[in-house]
Amino acid sequence: MHPDSVDFLLLPMTELRTRPGEILDRVAEKGQAFLIERNGQRKACLVPLSIFMPDISPSRIADEIQELQNNGEEPRATVTQEREIAFRFRHCVQSDAYDILVVLPHGYPNTCPRVYATPIDEAAPHQWADGALCTFGVMSSWNPGKHTAAFALALARRWLIRYEAWRSTGKWPRPDGSDVSQ
Repeated sequence: MHPDSVDFLLLPMTELRTRPGEILDRVAEKGQAFLIERNGQRKACLVPLSIFMPDISPSRIADEIQELQNNGEEPRATVTQEREIAFRFRHCVQSDAYDILVVLPHGYPNTCPRVYATPIDEAAPHQWADGALCTFGVMSSWNPGKHTAAFALALARRWLIRYEAWRSTGKWPRPDGSDVSQ
């Protein structure tokens, strides 16, 4: 359901008061949307979460947030204009501070997250054309049954450590610790 195609049904406030569970089930399970009327005036609306939220199950989102919190993280969650979930984190490497954004796209977890960090030199290697960090290779290391946003965040933090080394030496460190020219 897209916000441009919502058909609202009128619902008197008294009906909402007498049958709240039934009304919420109609919204959640059947995708119905309601304009709530009180004394003949339209006061509010009830719409399915799918209008505003991505196509990731709410339980998966809750599990992702819980895992991050269990790892001592304090994710700031937002919904992007594309209706994707985005988690923001702060990360410090040496004396520099970075903002990390882990975006859970539509189709997540079968589609790997996009990970961004700012501020990053545009000339830095191992970035995709849109500025996303190349943390998963060509999705070869993303396993939708095993990996989560916490895994993506850990890879972003490793990427930032390598980025700092690149800034210092001009060479991007390999995973084994040796340098490659770039």
